[in-house]
Amino acid sequence: MNSSETRSPNNVTLSTRGLREIGTRPRLPDYLSQLWDRRHFIVADSRARAQTSNRQMLLGSVWLVLKPLLDGLAFYLIFALLLKTDRGVENFVGFLLIGVFMFQFTQRCLTTGASSVTSNRGLIRSFTFPRASLPIAGVLRELFSTGPVLLTMAVLIAAIPPHAVITWRWMLFPAVLALQTTFNLGLALFAARIVFRIPDLNHAISFMTRFWIYGSGVFFSLDHFVTHPGLLQVMQLNPLFVILDMTRDLLLYGVSPTAGSWLVLTLWATALPLAGLLFFWRGEESYGRG
Repeated sequence: MNSSETRSPNNVTLSTRGLREIGTRPRLPDYLSQLWDRRHFIVADSRARAQTSNRQMLLGSVWLVLKPLLDGLAFYLIFALLLKTDRGVENFVGFLLIGVFMFQFTQRCLTTGASSVTSNRGLIRSFTFPRASLPIAGVLRELFSTGPVLLTMAVLIAAIPPHAVITWRWMLFPAVLALQTTFNLGLALFAARIVFRIPDLNHAISFMTRFWIYGSGVFFSLDHFVTHPGLLQVMQLNPLFVILDMTRDLLLYGVSPTAGSWLVLTLWATALPLAGLLFFWRGEESYGRG
């Protein structure tokens, strides 16, 4: 009897070739194949959860639009009326709306991804499936939820004076959104494993995003407040700054983003999800034990 066979109590020889122990980490190609095989379920489940996520609230999914609007109003009162950061910023209302709406999409993906494993322990222990399905489904759910939010954003920046002019460059915005979504996926994969290992960090995410929002130019122009050229160049490599800057160019100012901006965002949107998937996969066999 060789190593791929085992003998039962009834003296029957059983082949174990092709079988693996439950809960062990599969090879990366096999893992990717398992994710691909479940793609239709992941998409369908994400869409269903997006439609029902706020059903228990009185206003339901209206909060997806109402929250960034209220945040934008608060930021406008503080930064435009009190601190006068709108000086020198063309169409500050549109500038602010794009900053708040687009930043909160990434913020929601990060927080959803961070809790995707810890909030599904029962599911993980009951079924065998690639655990990366959980943060992937979370990011897709936020993408489906943000559709009406971004439509509202587009209507507002076109309707509120000084009006954004609709040009052919608006057709390039889905490319920016796709790159932002893949970048968000990388964040979610990293956060899911880190928070699983250190649950306390889930509470620190909202604190860290507050610093990130100031460094991304959400409600003020960085080049008006950061005078050191070297520091400004470093801050302009921030992927959220690049996303907001490109979106404002396309939707608000009617200009094409530079090739450098496309390159920086593409590098972030390629490298981070690949590294995040590898990082998450390396902890695959530990998720059912916690």
